[in-house]
This record gives sequence, C-alpha cells and structure tokens, in this order.
Amino acid sequence: MKEYPVLGKKDTRSGFGEGLLELGKSNPNVVALCADLTGSLKMNAFQDEFPDRFFQVGIAEANMMGLAAGMTIGGKIPFTGTFANFSTGRVYDQIRQSIAYSGKNVKICASHAGLTLGEDGATHQILEDVGMMKMLPHMTVINPCDFNQTKAATIAIADHEGPVYLRFGRPKVPIFIPEDQEFIIGKALMLNEGTDVTIIATGHLVWEALEAGKALAEKGISAEIINIHTIKPLDEDAIVRSAKKTGAVVVAEEHQVLGGLGGSVAQALSTHAPTPTEFVAVNDSFGESGTPAQLMEKYGLNAESIIAKAEKVISRKAIA
Repeated sequence: MKEYPVLGKKDTRSGFGEGLLELGKSNPNVVALCADLTGSLKMNAFQDEFPDRFFQVGIAEANMMGLAAGMTIGGKIPFTGTFANFSTGRVYDQIRQSIAYSGKNVKICASHAGLTLGEDGATHQILEDVGMMKMLPHMTVINPCDFNQTKAATIAIADHEGPVYLRFGRPKVPIFIPEDQEFIIGKALMLNEGTDVTIIATGHLVWEALEAGKALAEKGISAEIINIHTIKPLDEDAIVRSAKKTGAVVVAEEHQVLGGLGGSVAQALSTHAPTPTEFVAVNDSFGESGTPAQLMEKYGLNAESIIAKAEKVISRKAIA
C-alpha cells in the first residue's frame, strides 16, 4: 500500500481562498461575488487585494447568479461564493436558466458542503447538490479532496470555458496531495494500484479510502484506490479499466446515495463492465447537528464503513 505522508491539516475552503487570490494576481478578468459570507468562504484576501473586482451582494444568492451570468458577457470570469446549500438548492432556477442553459462561463464555488458543515444542522447540510448540478447540461462538477487539490482546482477552472460547480468544505482535513500535483479536469487520480477491490472516492472520503486501504492491506486485501475529483465529466475509462481488473467496486462520497458519484459510476459500469458494487454514502436521510467527526461516524462515512463494504463486495464477487 502506497504511503501518503500527511503534510498538515487545513480546511479545503482555505485552498479555494488561496487559489482565488493567485488567480486575481494572474488574470485581470477574474472577479469574485459573495453572498454575505466573505470570511466563511475565505475570500477576504481577494477582497482586500482587488476591491474593485469584488462584489458583496448580501443575502441575495439568486441575484448573485444573475449578476455573474451578465458579467461573462463582458468577458469577465466570475467566481461566486456561498454555502453549498445556497449555491445550489436556493438558486437552482437561476443556475439552470441564466447559466447552464446558455453555457455561461460562471464558476459556482460552494463551501460547507455535506455533513461536515457540522453544528449548523440539516437545513444547511446539503447532500443533494452533486446530483442537482451534474444533471444540468454544460455543467462541470468538481469535488476535490484536500487543501492542495482544492487550490489547484480553483486555478484550473479559470481556464475552463463554461459553467463549473466547485464543491469544498469547512473542517480541517489531512493534506496529502503534493502541492505541485497537476490538476486535470476530468482525469481520475490513481492513488494506489491493487488487485482485489477498487475503491472510488471523492472529496473528504478520499482520505478515509486511503485509511481503509491500509487496514485492508493488513488483512491481505489489495485495494486499488482512485480519487475522482471530477464527477462530471467522469473518467469512465479509468473506472472501467480498474473494475475489469479487480472485479469488485466500492464508491465512497459525502452525499446522498441517490444521485451522486455512486449513481454515475454504477451507470458507467452497467454499460461497459457490469461489476458487483457497494456504496458508502448517506442512505436517503437528512443530517443533524453535531461535530463533523460525530456525524461522519453516525452516518457511516468513514474508513470503517469502506472496509466493511469492501469485504462485502469481495464476497459478492466470489459468489458471482
């Protein structure tokens, strides 16, 4: 099992903030809009450095999406910032009609996604956002795993023409992706080669997948671990190639089991390489208030659940 040294701990939203600041220095067309959550989105540095390119719209997320869509007509590259729930659920009509439908070059940047929002509770813990956004034509959906990858993704999406949904989070998580790792939109990242089971993970669950891989290795199980940072477009070739090699797949994500990465993987496999598959995700329920660690444990979004699903899917492979 390949080792990934922990380079510290930091929240992924800070990776977004640093990436946005770098973009501000290198690309004069980059502008930023925020819905009254500048500090929470770590957009302060961009605001301080480029006050004439920062727009505080207040608690008016729908208006923010309309403003961003209009700015693209003048050649600007707008990055919108608010919580994931307000970036998608509250403004879905505006995104669909004003941004996705006409392929506007808006970067929808969403923090505090999933259960790890924590104590703010179920009303803020959106677990449906990936499904909502991936179904929109023209939309690219990205969910990086740590600080370094979020920073790299933020910088990369500025060069991508078209709407992007960039999802990141609130808690401090291990940094394990090298700072100089190239971020290629739509290209899966192989973290560990294996032969017995494929673990496909995204976002905060990537680190948990690596922890699971180490525990499985101690049991004599060789896990292939793939970081799917781009959920749409999905790297189907990497997924199918791995599934054909291992014959068993586990998908892990901080999202509803319905409509997220798991559904996309299952569709790809059913079309190209039918394979026994298990899912680590929230099972059709809302969240609740609690610390991120408590919630990840209660809802089974951790290494232990990935291990259990890996052993289960391997047993299914044996039966098949």
